[in-house]
Amino acid sequence: MTKLETLRQNLLCALGDDIRLTLALGELTLEVPVDRYMQVCQTLRDDEGLRFESCIDLCGVDYFSYGNDVRESQRFAVVLHLLSVTHNWRLRVRTFAADDDLPVVPSLVEVWPGVNWYEREAFDFYGVLFEGHPDLRRILTDYGFIGHPFRKDFPLSGNVEMRFDPEQKRVIYQPVTIEPREVSPRVIREDGYGLGR
Repeated sequence: MTKLETLRQNLLCALGDDIRLTLALGELTLEVPVDRYMQVCQTLRDDEGLRFESCIDLCGVDYFSYGNDVRESQRFAVVLHLLSVTHNWRLRVRTFAADDDLPVVPSLVEVWPGVNWYEREAFDFYGVLFEGHPDLRRILTDYGFIGHPFRKDFPLSGNVEMRFDPEQKRVIYQPVTIEPREVSPRVIREDGYGLGR
């Protein structure tokens, strides 16, 4: 039995047969309903057959227009990458927020304290609220920043711009002055281009 098959069997034993596991590119992904997210993560950490001691990454994902489809629901997800040092294996865990207008997911700071800043980043960039987080505030954008810049419906030019005003001798914020335009690349090819002539 391979290591991946052993991990799959241990997940089924610890979490039950009704879990959703997918295998792609040699990695397992466990999809968890948001209402079981905290309990499943605690089991992943504490179960002797799993022992995922470390969360090495947590990020937000906006599935608004993923691939060629536009999602009508379950737009925002939180994805974890876990590592078991004991068993030397990895697992991806994904959960979707129930409400697209106000995406809320339980915080995992009590399970893996190192996710603190990862959750703040996902909040800052995607607007995912982590319920129970001890200090959920922006981490990379400015305090007065409006919106969440990694959402797919966020305007490319942003909402506001800042500049130094020499009269006021300070930085001021103002509405964006860039006119939106469509940039279509112009392709010019000579006859026989790329044929080695």
